[in-house]
Amino acid sequence: MIPLTLAEIAEITGGELHDVADPYTQVTGSVEFDSRKITPGGLFLALPGAQVDGHDYAARAVAAGAAAVLAARPVGVPAVVVAPAGRTDSNADIYAHDADGSAKAVVDALAALAHAVVARLPELTVVGITGSAGKTSTKDLVASVLRMAGETVAPPGSFNNEIGHPYTALRCDDGTRFLVAEMSARGIGHIAHLAESVPPKIGAVLNVGSAHLGEFGSRENIARAKGELVEALPADGVAVLNADDPFVAAMASRTRARVVSYSAHGRADLWADDIRLDDVARASFTLHAGHTSAPVTLQVFGEHQVSNALAAAAVGLEAGLTPAQVAQGLSGHTSASAHRMDVQTRADGVTVINDSYNANPDSMRAGIAALAYTASARRDARSIAVLGEMSELGADAEESHRLIGEQLDRYRVDHLIAVGEGPHSRAMATEAANRGITTEIARDVDEATSLVEAVLRTRPIEHTGPGNPGDVVLVKASNSLELWRVAENLIHQKNIQKGS
Repeated sequence: MIPLTLAEIAEITGGELHDVADPYTQVTGSVEFDSRKITPGGLFLALPGAQVDGHDYAARAVAAGAAAVLAARPVGVPAVVVAPAGRTDSNADIYAHDADGSAKAVVDALAALAHAVVARLPELTVVGITGSAGKTSTKDLVASVLRMAGETVAPPGSFNNEIGHPYTALRCDDGTRFLVAEMSARGIGHIAHLAESVPPKIGAVLNVGSAHLGEFGSRENIARAKGELVEALPADGVAVLNADDPFVAAMASRTRARVVSYSAHGRADLWADDIRLDDVARASFTLHAGHTSAPVTLQVFGEHQVSNALAAAAVGLEAGLTPAQVAQGLSGHTSASAHRMDVQTRADGVTVINDSYNANPDSMRAGIAALAYTASARRDARSIAVLGEMSELGADAEESHRLIGEQLDRYRVDHLIAVGEGPHSRAMATEAANRGITTEIARDVDEATSLVEAVLRTRPIEHTGPGNPGDVVLVKASNSLELWRVAENLIHQKNIQKGS
């Protein structure tokens, strides 16, 4: 963050100084909500939560070097105190136990601080990315491309909500050229709020799917929410829109910014052709931008990454890079966020696709397609899907899980191990079994690992060994199920019952 005095922070946030000997003390370190990450001169956010209250860690943070605490009440150490204004009706987890509005007061102050810092960085270009699926993968691709043009800040993982969005913006300083901000929504108005706190100059909308359908009620409402990003762009900004998604393409009429379209399946301002996949479903293609073209060879997995890469290419070109430079940035990119299409191969030739960070119907289909393609490129290899429930799908949840069973059949997946005994997981398992897919249900992570290894052990011995590609396993579910533990168990062969 750029250096600010405590007096400036109080003015920006509307707070009052408490236990501060010198109002002109500068915050020169990072802003943190984890007291263990405090650096000298930093600012600690005292966020109350369901299990712990950050106010109780204020003294520890100052002892660790924090210049002050941003809090909702005096904490006995130097603090900027913002007054709670009562409970909010937001559905964000951070407010679930916020009886008096203390968490909202601190989060609002954080947003105000981020807005002020970004406003003081005239050379900074903010890039906002939203969509029902692929936000994090695209954010990482965009960051890899933009780093060729200048210093770039991008959030780790999915820091895309009321806390993560301004928290990431406060990583910017005078040397930062680009901020790549992933923006999510749980309802109408959420993206507009994020865009108000950290205004984007370039906005990319990837797709409108059925993720969070339970919260929005319809795809039309999801499109309304996602389109808030392009509505927030200035007249001299750029809206990057996916021409392959009619809901996204229709957003062109909702923005005053210049529109740039991209397509993985047809012609647009940017498009791809000659798409090919290697034996682990990494795509190569020719990138076309106007009358110029450049070859791209991606190091990330799945044909769906072509569309994500085109969105990143559009952002890179708008940042002043040439198509050749964009292609170089895309081709050099490797997975940057944990548990997202992370593909690893064991010594015995078994390949594990760990895409367990999150799941919705669109990303499930993409993962299943990558699994099927990778297995089909190998002699006698079997495809094994370890799938858990997709959350936040509302009244359509059971039908959406049943349709995943159809997708498994469409892509001729050999085995399904459904993790969890709830009705949604069972709907998926029942549909898959009825379609002739060998299906088992695991109660938990450890049982799922054992069931996968039992399947892997049945592969003929002459088809296994170093250098001989073996079976392929996809691990995918909503993050709360922690199915990444199955993938890590398989890669490192932990907690596995060895057999003959």
